[in-house]
Amino acid sequence: MDQTHASSPLAGAVHDLATEVVLALRSGDHLATVCGAAGIDEENRTGIAAARVIGADLLLPSVLYGRHPHPGDVAVLDRAVREFPPKPDAPAATAWSHWHMISTLQRMAQPPGTTSTTGTYEEPDAAWLEQAPWQSFTHQLSVLAPLAVPAAPSAVQRAAAARAVDLARGFVRAVRRRDWLQAAGAGRWLAAIGGEPATLGLERGLDFVELMGGHDPRVTLHVRAARLMAEARTR
Repeated sequence: MDQTHASSPLAGAVHDLATEVVLALRSGDHLATVCGAAGIDEENRTGIAAARVIGADLLLPSVLYGRHPHPGDVAVLDRAVREFPPKPDAPAATAWSHWHMISTLQRMAQPPGTTSTTGTYEEPDAAWLEQAPWQSFTHQLSVLAPLAVPAAPSAVQRAAAARAVDLARGFVRAVRRRDWLQAAGAGRWLAAIGGEPATLGLERGLDFVELMGGHDPRVTLHVRAARLMAEARTR
Protein backbone atom coordinates (compact mmCIF):
# COMPACT_ATOMS: atom_id res chain seq x y z
CA MET A 1 0.00 0.00 0.00
CA ASP A 2 2.86 2.39 0.76
CA GLN A 3 4.07 2.18 -2.86
CA THR A 4 0.76 2.88 -4.57
CA HIS A 5 1.03 5.47 -7.32
CA ALA A 6 0.29 8.99 -6.15
CA SER A 7 -2.66 9.34 -8.52
CA SER A 8 -4.59 6.45 -6.94
CA PRO A 9 -7.55 7.01 -4.60
CA LEU A 10 -5.68 5.24 -1.80
CA ALA A 11 -2.60 7.42 -2.17
CA GLY A 12 -4.84 10.48 -2.21
CA ALA A 13 -6.56 9.38 1.00
CA VAL A 14 -3.19 8.72 2.67
CA HIS A 15 -2.03 12.18 1.62
CA ASP A 16 -5.19 13.79 3.03
CA LEU A 17 -4.99 11.91 6.34
CA ALA A 18 -1.31 12.72 6.83
CA THR A 19 -2.03 16.38 6.05
CA GLU A 20 -4.77 16.50 8.68
CA VAL A 21 -2.49 14.87 11.26
CA VAL A 22 0.10 17.56 10.58
CA LEU A 23 -2.51 20.31 10.98
CA ALA A 24 -3.65 18.80 14.29
CA LEU A 25 -0.04 18.57 15.51
CA ARG A 26 0.46 22.23 14.68
CA SER A 27 -2.75 23.38 16.36
CA GLY A 28 -2.64 21.08 19.38
CA ASP A 29 -6.43 20.76 19.21
CA HIS A 30 -7.08 17.40 20.87
CA LEU A 31 -10.69 17.11 19.69
CA ALA A 32 -10.06 18.04 16.07
CA THR A 33 -11.14 15.11 13.93
CA VAL A 34 -8.40 14.01 11.57
CA CYS A 35 -10.61 11.60 9.66
CA GLY A 36 -13.65 13.85 9.54
CA ALA A 37 -11.60 16.70 8.14
CA ALA A 38 -10.34 14.35 5.43
CA GLY A 39 -13.90 13.20 4.64
CA ILE A 40 -13.32 9.68 5.97
CA ASP A 41 -15.49 7.62 8.29
CA GLU A 42 -15.51 3.95 9.34
CA GLU A 43 -17.67 2.96 6.36
CA ASN A 44 -15.24 4.37 3.79
CA ARG A 45 -13.26 1.39 2.51
CA THR A 46 -10.53 3.45 0.86
CA GLY A 47 -10.29 5.64 3.93
CA ILE A 48 -9.95 2.59 6.19
CA ALA A 49 -7.13 1.29 3.99
CA ALA A 50 -5.46 4.70 4.21
CA ALA A 51 -5.78 4.62 7.98
CA ARG A 52 -3.98 1.27 7.91
CA VAL A 53 -1.12 2.91 6.02
CA ILE A 54 -0.92 5.84 8.48
CA GLY A 55 -1.23 3.41 11.37
CA ALA A 56 -1.22 4.57 14.97
CA ASP A 57 -0.10 8.03 13.83
CA LEU A 58 -3.79 8.66 13.23
CA LEU A 59 -3.96 9.35 16.98
CA LEU A 60 -0.53 10.98 17.21
CA PRO A 61 -1.79 14.46 18.18
CA SER A 62 -3.53 12.99 21.21
CA VAL A 63 -0.50 10.84 22.06
CA LEU A 64 1.95 13.76 22.01
CA TYR A 65 -0.34 16.29 23.68
CA GLY A 66 -1.67 13.80 26.24
CA ARG A 67 -5.32 14.45 25.43
CA HIS A 68 -8.37 12.42 24.46
CA PRO A 69 -8.63 11.44 20.77
CA HIS A 70 -11.71 12.20 18.72
CA PRO A 71 -14.20 9.28 18.80
CA GLY A 72 -14.44 9.31 15.01
CA ASP A 73 -10.69 8.81 14.66
CA VAL A 74 -10.77 6.01 17.21
CA ALA A 75 -13.56 4.29 15.26
CA VAL A 76 -11.65 4.49 11.98
CA LEU A 77 -8.41 3.15 13.49
CA ASP A 78 -10.31 0.36 15.24
CA ARG A 79 -11.96 -0.58 11.96
CA ALA A 80 -8.59 -0.57 10.18
CA VAL A 81 -7.19 -2.98 12.77
CA ARG A 82 -10.10 -5.36 12.30
CA GLU A 83 -10.26 -5.08 8.50
CA PHE A 84 -6.55 -5.48 7.79
CA PRO A 85 -4.96 -7.97 10.19
CA PRO A 86 -1.49 -9.17 9.19
CA LYS A 87 -1.30 -12.45 7.31
CA PRO A 88 0.74 -15.31 8.80
CA ASP A 89 3.56 -14.62 6.31
CA ALA A 90 3.40 -10.83 6.65
CA PRO A 91 6.70 -8.91 6.98
CA ALA A 92 7.84 -8.21 10.51
CA ALA A 93 7.26 -4.48 10.03
CA THR A 94 3.61 -5.13 9.19
CA ALA A 95 3.17 -7.24 12.31
CA TRP A 96 4.76 -4.54 14.44
CA SER A 97 2.60 -1.81 12.91
CA HIS A 98 -0.51 -3.85 13.68
CA TRP A 99 0.63 -4.48 17.25
CA HIS A 100 1.28 -0.76 17.74
CA MET A 101 -2.16 0.21 16.46
CA ILE A 102 -3.78 -2.16 18.93
CA SER A 103 -1.63 -1.03 21.85
CA THR A 104 -2.27 2.64 21.01
CA LEU A 105 -6.02 2.07 20.90
CA GLN A 106 -5.91 0.28 24.23
CA ARG A 107 -3.74 2.96 25.83
CA MET A 108 -5.44 6.05 24.43
CA ALA A 109 -9.05 5.21 23.68
CA GLN A 110 -10.24 2.34 25.85
CA PRO A 111 -12.27 3.40 28.91
CA PRO A 112 -11.18 1.72 32.16
CA GLY A 113 -12.98 -1.55 32.82
CA THR A 114 -14.02 -2.16 29.21
CA THR A 115 -12.92 -4.80 26.71
CA SER A 116 -11.30 -3.67 23.48
CA THR A 117 -13.04 -4.74 20.27
CA THR A 118 -9.60 -5.25 18.73
CA GLY A 119 -8.73 -8.00 21.21
CA THR A 120 -5.14 -8.70 22.17
CA TYR A 121 -2.08 -9.20 20.00
CA GLU A 122 1.23 -10.44 21.34
CA GLU A 123 4.27 -8.25 20.80
CA PRO A 124 6.13 -9.59 17.76
CA ASP A 125 9.77 -10.66 17.79
CA ALA A 126 12.42 -7.99 17.24
CA ALA A 127 15.59 -10.07 17.48
CA TRP A 128 16.10 -9.64 13.73
CA LEU A 129 16.78 -5.94 14.31
CA GLU A 130 19.72 -6.51 16.63
CA GLN A 131 22.06 -7.90 13.96
CA ALA A 132 20.69 -6.08 10.91
CA PRO A 133 23.25 -4.00 8.98
CA TRP A 134 22.91 -0.32 9.81
CA GLN A 135 21.51 0.48 6.36
CA SER A 136 18.64 -2.01 6.56
CA PHE A 137 18.21 -1.24 10.27
CA THR A 138 17.56 2.40 9.41
CA HIS A 139 15.19 1.42 6.61
CA GLN A 140 13.14 -0.84 8.88
CA LEU A 141 13.05 1.70 11.70
CA SER A 142 11.88 4.41 9.32
CA VAL A 143 9.01 2.17 8.21
CA LEU A 144 8.18 1.74 11.90
CA ALA A 145 8.46 5.46 12.71
CA PRO A 146 4.94 5.54 14.26
CA LEU A 147 6.41 3.47 17.14
CA ALA A 148 8.76 6.37 17.92
CA VAL A 149 6.60 7.98 20.60
CA PRO A 150 7.12 8.56 24.33
CA ALA A 151 5.59 6.30 26.96
CA ALA A 152 5.20 3.41 24.51
CA PRO A 153 8.02 0.96 25.32
CA SER A 154 8.61 -1.92 22.93
CA ALA A 155 11.39 -4.20 21.76
CA VAL A 156 11.71 -2.02 18.66
CA GLN A 157 12.22 1.07 20.80
CA ARG A 158 14.86 -0.72 22.87
CA ALA A 159 16.65 -1.81 19.70
CA ALA A 160 16.61 1.78 18.44
CA ALA A 161 18.00 3.11 21.72
CA ALA A 162 20.83 0.58 21.59
CA ARG A 163 21.81 1.63 18.06
CA ALA A 164 21.47 5.40 18.03
CA VAL A 165 24.80 5.81 16.24
CA ASP A 166 23.68 3.46 13.48
CA LEU A 167 20.46 5.45 13.13
CA ALA A 168 22.46 8.65 12.88
CA ARG A 169 24.56 7.11 10.10
CA GLY A 170 21.37 6.02 8.38
CA PHE A 171 19.89 9.49 8.71
CA VAL A 172 22.90 11.05 6.97
CA ARG A 173 22.83 8.37 4.27
CA ALA A 174 19.13 8.95 3.61
CA VAL A 175 19.67 12.70 3.29
CA ARG A 176 22.51 12.15 0.84
CA ARG A 177 20.33 9.78 -1.18
CA ARG A 178 17.47 12.31 -1.05
CA ASP A 179 15.22 9.73 0.56
CA TRP A 180 13.32 12.30 2.57
CA LEU A 181 10.74 9.94 4.04
CA GLN A 182 13.40 7.58 5.37
CA ALA A 183 15.43 10.51 6.69
CA ALA A 184 12.37 11.93 8.45
CA GLY A 185 11.56 8.57 10.02
CA ALA A 186 15.13 8.07 11.23
CA GLY A 187 15.21 11.62 12.56
CA ARG A 188 11.98 11.03 14.44
CA TRP A 189 13.51 7.98 16.13
CA LEU A 190 16.60 9.96 17.11
CA ALA A 191 14.45 12.70 18.60
CA ALA A 192 12.47 10.09 20.55
CA ILE A 193 15.40 8.14 21.98
CA GLY A 194 18.24 10.68 22.11
CA GLY A 195 21.84 9.57 22.14
CA GLU A 196 22.77 10.76 18.66
CA PRO A 197 26.28 12.23 18.15
CA ALA A 198 26.40 15.95 18.87
CA THR A 199 28.11 16.46 15.52
CA LEU A 200 25.02 15.23 13.67
CA GLY A 201 23.17 18.53 13.91
CA LEU A 202 19.79 16.82 14.04
CA GLU A 203 17.72 19.98 14.39
CA ARG A 204 19.19 21.59 11.29
CA GLY A 205 19.09 18.27 9.49
CA LEU A 206 15.37 17.96 10.11
CA ASP A 207 14.83 21.52 8.88
CA PHE A 208 16.57 20.58 5.64
CA VAL A 209 14.61 17.34 5.28
CA GLU A 210 11.31 19.21 5.68
CA LEU A 211 12.39 21.89 3.24
CA MET A 212 13.33 19.36 0.57
CA GLY A 213 10.67 16.70 1.20
CA GLY A 214 7.80 18.75 2.57
CA HIS A 215 5.64 18.09 -0.49
CA ASP A 216 4.98 14.70 1.14
CA PRO A 217 2.90 15.31 4.29
CA ARG A 218 4.24 12.08 5.81
CA VAL A 219 7.69 13.71 5.84
CA THR A 220 6.28 16.77 7.57
CA LEU A 221 4.39 14.54 10.01
CA HIS A 222 7.58 12.79 11.15
CA VAL A 223 9.55 16.04 11.33
CA ARG A 224 6.84 17.75 13.37
CA ALA A 225 6.64 14.76 15.72
CA ALA A 226 10.42 14.83 16.10
CA ARG A 227 10.38 18.52 17.01
CA LEU A 228 7.65 18.09 19.60
CA MET A 229 9.49 15.19 21.25
CA ALA A 230 12.81 17.03 21.17
CA GLU A 231 11.17 20.05 22.82
CA ALA A 232 9.65 17.82 25.50
CA ARG A 233 13.06 16.29 26.27
CA THR A 234 14.65 19.70 26.88
CA ARG A 235 11.99 20.96 29.29
